[in-house]
Amino acid sequence: MMLPDSCSHPLIFKSDYIFGKSQSRPQKVCLCPFLPVHPLKVSTCLYIIQHPAEESRVLRTVPLLAACLPQEKCKVLIGRRFSEDRYPELAAVCRNSNTLILYPGAEAANLEETALQPSGPSVIIIIDGTWSQAKDIFYKNSLFRLPKQVQLETNISSQYVIRTQPTNRCLSTLECAATALAIMEKNDAIQETILRPLQALCSFQLQHGAQIHHSKEHLLKNGLYDKPMPKNKRKLRRMELLVNNVKI
Repeated sequence: MMLPDSCSHPLIFKSDYIFGKSQSRPQKVCLCPFLPVHPLKVSTCLYIIQHPAEESRVLRTVPLLAACLPQEKCKVLIGRRFSEDRYPELAAVCRNSNTLILYPGAEAANLEETALQPSGPSVIIIIDGTWSQAKDIFYKNSLFRLPKQVQLETNISSQYVIRTQPTNRCLSTLECAATALAIMEKNDAIQETILRPLQALCSFQLQHGAQIHHSKEHLLKNGLYDKPMPKNKRKLRRMELLVNNVKI
């Protein structure tokens, strides 16, 4: 049987953009073989709050995440502002005592400790965007300050090596979701399964000319940062904090 020349997975197809137009991945770099044959069975539901700028990025991780999970367990909402009137379902979710938001604020608890507490099926909200975009969404939407804040206290480094991260400990949205689901479901195999297409994506890109991107923290500490230092005092201060291992 002849194989098709390109992948047409309904989720992966939408995730590849070239010059603003969607395009399916060539068959030789198709990610479908690295996706689970059937969506993973999980009791935890994810709400991905995606900044509009992420929607047009090349090589996003959220479509890979959605392709691994049942549709009703991974809901993606795109926007900057989320009012209770416009998003009544989200408002109800945020008011539910079993809902958590993955946000490393000052009040955030360790997700592993939170997961040990007896409760019903949980919902985890994850904000998808750069750190500044996520911070803007969090603080300008009062709904997201209603759920309990949790964070991942882990020393693992991101495997999303084809995109620059702010610090060595920053993870992509897919990696955050994979780690959180493995903790909530008490099943490490979930994390391994969700990370598989990301690992394949990075491998394909590196084989075709992409280079490994070190974190901004790594570049600054090792004198490898080759861009002009910002003149904005706030941005310059953030870079100083990165170099001195201060949580930002």
